[in-house]
Amino acid sequence: TQEEKAKLIRRLARIEGQAAGLRRMVEEDRYCIDVLTQIAAVRSALSQAGVELISHHMEHCLMGHGSDPSAHPSSCTMSREDLTEELKAALGRLMD
Repeated sequence: TQEEKAKLIRRLARIEGQAAGLRRMVEEDRYCIDVLTQIAAVRSALSQAGVELISHHMEHCLMGHGSDPSAHPSSCTMSREDLTEELKAALGRLMD
């Protein structure tokens, strides 16, 4: 939905801000441990965004396959086996 999309965009904008803050920390020669802590925070925020996106993908594109009008058109033409492989590939990308 548009609301879910807006929520994800806001989350990504916050991550962008965190990454910019990280760059400033390096430019300002901040303490390494503080920079590493911020890197971990950015990584965690990206992981959370990925979980949110893959959850949406499973719910709307894979589980609603062929019946959900909000499903992405490319998922509607996939076989059940192809959808399963796509989910495996998506999870693999998220976990790497």
